[in-house]
Amino acid sequence: MTDILYEWPAAARFGARIQKERFYERTAGSSAVREKFVSDVQRITWMYKLAQDTINLPASTEVPEIEVLWLHAKTSDVSESVLAAIDRAIPNPVLFEIHRNDTGSPLVRLVAAHKIVRSGAPRPTAYYSTGWVPAATARAPMPTAITLPTLYSALIAPLTPITAYAGEDVSVVAERLAKVRKLEREISALERKLRNEPQLNRKVELRRELKDRQAALAALV
Repeated sequence: MTDILYEWPAAARFGARIQKERFYERTAGSSAVREKFVSDVQRITWMYKLAQDTINLPASTEVPEIEVLWLHAKTSDVSESVLAAIDRAIPNPVLFEIHRNDTGSPLVRLVAAHKIVRSGAPRPTAYYSTGWVPAATARAPMPTAITLPTLYSALIAPLTPITAYAGEDVSVVAERLAKVRKLEREISALERKLRNEPQLNRKVELRRELKDRQAALAALV
């Protein structure tokens, strides 16, 4: 994972304020999600629209355009349940910049989930994030790309524990990320069992299972 902020292109600036209610009403969110919007989010700004007509990169059905939303936190952060509600309400891939100002100096982190855009509701996968960095941190230029899908993969790549291969579809990257998360959970569970297992023969079996999972994880990342 790399702590990076991008210099978004001026031609893609949109700068539209969006009411929080639009998101939890459209996704039929629970009262708990609505409360999170109220407690976590000061304001939401649709800051940039990375699209064929703004940055002149060809789109695809999986990545018709990329939205960059700035979420200003009321306190220390914005929960993933809020991000997921927004992601489900917006059909296109989204990158979030979460801004906070509760520490005396403004901080920001970049967070996103690989989102599969197909028929039906959008399906964001697990969220990955940079650490908190000062808002005044020098921003890096966007990665060089020839299409919106390759740009999307390149923008998210520094946040995730895997490397996207040249020409790899966004949906394939998302599937690999899902497998990584599953293996990480299985490895954590096996490590807990190994620590607590008193029987030697069972410990040997657990160590073998753990090595198998660790090898499978290494092959994916």
